[in-house]
Amino acid sequence: MEIKKLNHDDVERFIQLILVFEEVFEMQNFVMPPPQHLSALLSKPDFIVFVAEEEDKVIAGLTAYTLTQYYSEKPLAYIYDLAVLTKYQRQGIGKKLIAAINAYCQQNNYQEVFVQADVVDDYALDFYRGTHPTNEEDVIHFYYSLG
Repeated sequence: MEIKKLNHDDVERFIQLILVFEEVFEMQNFVMPPPQHLSALLSKPDFIVFVAEEEDKVIAGLTAYTLTQYYSEKPLAYIYDLAVLTKYQRQGIGKKLIAAINAYCQQNNYQEVFVQADVVDDYALDFYRGTHPTNEEDVIHFYYSLG
């Protein structure tokens, strides 16, 4: 198993990761965006993708966005999605992905990396607590659908 950071040329790996998200998150009626869109997204310096591969097959990964702050010159990284195919869960792959993004962000002078999990998602809460975060906060997120 190998952890890799994707770049703009890795559209096929990114598609494989999105298919992992679709399976693990049980996304109904999902439609894959066109490869051109995914390539453009991978080209953005504020979008970060790490994957875990076994035998050239993506089995897990995470996506993150860089947030520029006004409180500090150092950016934040927000982990948007993280998933591991079911048959590979509980083998430390998710923890290795967290370690990879933390190392990348530390090397690139980020202030912190953060992630959210739903209060009702005990598995996710247990997983993130097991990665030894610096802090944990209880928050409620409000959403505004725009159409």
